[in-house]
Amino acid sequence: MTIETGITSGNTRGTARPGSATVSIVVPFLDECATLATLHDRVRAVMERTGRRWELIMVDDGSRDGGDRVAADLAQAHRNVTLIRFMRNFGKAAALSAGIARARGEVIVTMDADLQDDPDEIPRFLAEIDAGHEVVSGWKQLRHDPLGKTLPSRVFNRVTARLFEVDLHDINCGFKAYSRRAAKSLNLYGELHRFTPALLKAVGYDCTEIAVTHHARAHGQSKYGATRMVKGLLDLGTVKLLTRYQSRPLHFFAKIGLPLLLLGLGFIFYLSVLWVLGLGPIGTRPLLFIGILLTVTGTQILGVGLVAELLQASGLKERDKYVIDETVSHGNAQVTETAL
Repeated sequence: MTIETGITSGNTRGTARPGSATVSIVVPFLDECATLATLHDRVRAVMERTGRRWELIMVDDGSRDGGDRVAADLAQAHRNVTLIRFMRNFGKAAALSAGIARARGEVIVTMDADLQDDPDEIPRFLAEIDAGHEVVSGWKQLRHDPLGKTLPSRVFNRVTARLFEVDLHDINCGFKAYSRRAAKSLNLYGELHRFTPALLKAVGYDCTEIAVTHHARAHGQSKYGATRMVKGLLDLGTVKLLTRYQSRPLHFFAKIGLPLLLLGLGFIFYLSVLWVLGLGPIGTRPLLFIGILLTVTGTQILGVGLVAELLQASGLKERDKYVIDETVSHGNAQVTETAL
């Protein structure tokens, strides 16, 4: 059941006075029954101190421990709480997408439901948004997690920061704040929720980070296993395509396929010269088979790039090529929201 909150979807930049922007707090949860009521109480206490209008959007990603009933009771009892219940588990990216789509605040905060993220940090995120930043990422500088979770996360964050030139220590942290237009620009699926600063920075949104308090887990267990690192590494390629080569995929595939093709053709040309000069048979030389393999592989990769170009040309809309900051004309300034 969803409850109307009274927050209207204000515009996205420059019109709300600092400290007056309405706030939507999106909390995806999965089997977090023990923490939901406490989380709501703490969020409410913090937001009442800020004096801002706010809403809490709780997204049930297929819980089986009764958490959906707890959230439903909260939504029925409090007019600024909304529950979105999924039919089954669709993943955190889907839950965040549903929550952001429902959000009506001028600032959208995302956080986990396990109370490891501290609601008392929310005003600090809001202060950074008020200062003009459009994406504020939390940095769990002191993490209370086992080494098997923190070490892969550090490697992942360092590789991602280097690869996408994002000057953040903890890109993977789920505790973030966005301006409305930045959040609405996101197109999240799979595991892309972990790359939101890279996705948004690639199209020009201003990103910063703040160190946040991180608490040890008191209830439940982590939803991420050993496969998380593998998925993250695979998604690096997806994000690289989206952020650098979305409108020119052939350039991405050419960086891989063209060197292989040229190297293979070079080997074949070299062996052909030997054959013409009568310097021995070449049919049994390993270099011939390597050259043929490289040539075929490079050609196939370039073919994939050409097919991607055809698909992109048929599906890419004019508004998907860029993000407009604002449009200014005589007596009028308008901020435009566009998708990535």
